[in-house]
Amino acid sequence: MAIRIILLDLDGTLLTRDKQLSPANRGALERAAARGVHIVPSTGRFYQGMPTVVRELPFVRYAVTINGAQVYDGKEDAVLRRAEIAPAAAERVFDRLDTLPVIYDCFLDGWGYMDARHYGEIDRFISDPRVNRMVKELRKPVEDFRGFIRREGRPLQKIQMFFRDMDCRREALESLPRNLPDMAVTSSISNNIEINDKAATKGEALRFLCRHLGVDVRDTMAFGDGSNDMTMIRAAGIGVAMANADPALRAAADFVTDTNDADGVAKAIARFCFD
Repeated sequence: MAIRIILLDLDGTLLTRDKQLSPANRGALERAAARGVHIVPSTGRFYQGMPTVVRELPFVRYAVTINGAQVYDGKEDAVLRRAEIAPAAAERVFDRLDTLPVIYDCFLDGWGYMDARHYGEIDRFISDPRVNRMVKELRKPVEDFRGFIRREGRPLQKIQMFFRDMDCRREALESLPRNLPDMAVTSSISNNIEINDKAATKGEALRFLCRHLGVDVRDTMAFGDGSNDMTMIRAAGIGVAMANADPALRAAADFVTDTNDADGVAKAIARFCFD
């Protein structure tokens, strides 16, 4: 097997807990890219929300963003694939979320939006300072959020909610897939749930990119840590979970590497790409 595409989740995987790209991880990516391997960020973030240090890597052309809602070609500045939530379906999701003790947002046309009331509650719902700062920087507060979405009248790329009550979150992770069968329900951090269109998964984006580039899916490697990485880990020729990953993801992976703070990506690339 010769690895031709490496897909990498960012938060909790390629990036350290301080949202940095370590020299060891960068060096491993550079070495793989020099051998002709496509290095593809695969993230729940929208493209402009990816750290500059990742977006400006000279060997990164393609990106899977918003959990697979978009596959983007940076060289051509073109969206190659979309899988978005229709406005009527989004209304059903919001109706359900309004019954839960959460704050929520959405991604629309490559940016995040949140009701101004919910934006004012971020500090109560998101205690991790790094996540707190990222959400504040990448969300625009709007008055009358649902009215704003209706007036826009366009598909949404993702809907995300944050919990304070972890028992409520566990119940929602069980009930939302039953109540929203046309949606993909996942999570990327300990207190969130993310909702995408059913076709917006990292696994489907991986398969699309393989078709686009003429690569056998068996010649791919994917790294992740959260449940939104599960389809990608299962689809890839080699699915790699971080040591800090969700237990279910570790169980599904072909290989478990070190943590995101201990250069787990670099270690796995060295094992499978350079032996």
